[in-house]
Amino acid sequence: MASYPTSGDILSLRFDSLRNISCDHDTENKRRVLVGRALATELLALNTDENVRGYLVDADGKKRKRRGEVHRKIQDTIENYPENFCVLNGGIVIVARDYSSDDKAKLLTLTRPSIINGAQTQGVLRDCARAYGNDFPNLYVTFEVIVSSDEDLIAEVSIARNFQNDVKNISIAGSLGTLDELETALRSQLGTEVKIKKSETDRSEDFIDTEKLLQVIMALTPIELFQGSAVSVRESKAYTYSQKATCLKDFSAVHKAVHEADKGKSSQSSSADRRLYDYFLNIAGEAHQLYEKWKTHQGFRGTGLRCIERENGAILDVPDGIVFPIISSLSVFAKKVGSYWTIEQPSQLTDSELIQTAKTAYIQIAASNPQTMGKKSACYSQILGITSVYKKLAAT
Repeated sequence: MASYPTSGDILSLRFDSLRNISCDHDTENKRRVLVGRALATELLALNTDENVRGYLVDADGKKRKRRGEVHRKIQDTIENYPENFCVLNGGIVIVARDYSSDDKAKLLTLTRPSIINGAQTQGVLRDCARAYGNDFPNLYVTFEVIVSSDEDLIAEVSIARNFQNDVKNISIAGSLGTLDELETALRSQLGTEVKIKKSETDRSEDFIDTEKLLQVIMALTPIELFQGSAVSVRESKAYTYSQKATCLKDFSAVHKAVHEADKGKSSQSSSADRRLYDYFLNIAGEAHQLYEKWKTHQGFRGTGLRCIERENGAILDVPDGIVFPIISSLSVFAKKVGSYWTIEQPSQLTDSELIQTAKTAYIQIAASNPQTMGKKSACYSQILGITSVYKKLAAT
């Protein structure tokens, strides 16, 4: 396993872009502020001595085997959206006592540097770099450098940068009560007092990732149920893998249409919206369980797919790029039993056959790239073709 030294008094890193954005006010207060972008591997040697918290580890010093939500989201971006990492991730903030830069060589040299915000990002990047080795993707990280010799200011900046929260779409949906019925339905179906994330501040492992849950629900929804509803009909489910904001937006739009009709605020009450919203709520628990099942499905043992995370032969994590086309294909088995929707996979269709079909799509269509598989409609179509055949057989 590779090891990464931590920076001492002097550290140099290569950058792809660098700008000095200091203003006169900064100069008057004897500081400089730089922003730039660099390959992730250039930032792995930085220490976190000045940070409020380092990379979160267990008391015995070992990395957690089950990461928190923040870590999982960072890893999810690395694995599934590496080309967008620099804009999806908040980046890393560094303090340094002095600096020099060589624009021609694109080399930035820092004196006594330390990360003060972004230790979790760096920690997950390190873990993934070790795990992937030469297959670690070329991804870029946005960084900010605050250059100052004022130790009190450095401490204050470290504290402030670690306790600021942005208001995101999930927080807005949560505050409007859009997610309340979803949480109630999930609790009823799972038989536990689970909590779903309704705010950006809901970060502990106690919360189910609502955005991910909605992505899975949309992937599991039959396309015909979207007809006539408040959201657009999309022939391919590939969007569910990469567009979590769209999935939240669609759920919110259907929720709004149904509840405005119930309150008499809309004269365009749509039975399609009600049917679709009922499906979302009915299928929530099953969607959560299916995602958890396929993320660690032991049927992937022996497939030889290098992108799958293993430990002592056991499957720890299957990339979403492989999981989403499989889950999406199961939407053909959605069935209304009485007044309740469920997924009924025929016994003749084994998980092993789905895995082999997914493996073929992964190698032949996605060129063994999980991100490509998650975004490529042809991969979804290939697995959907198999489930559609079994649906027809079950109907005869």
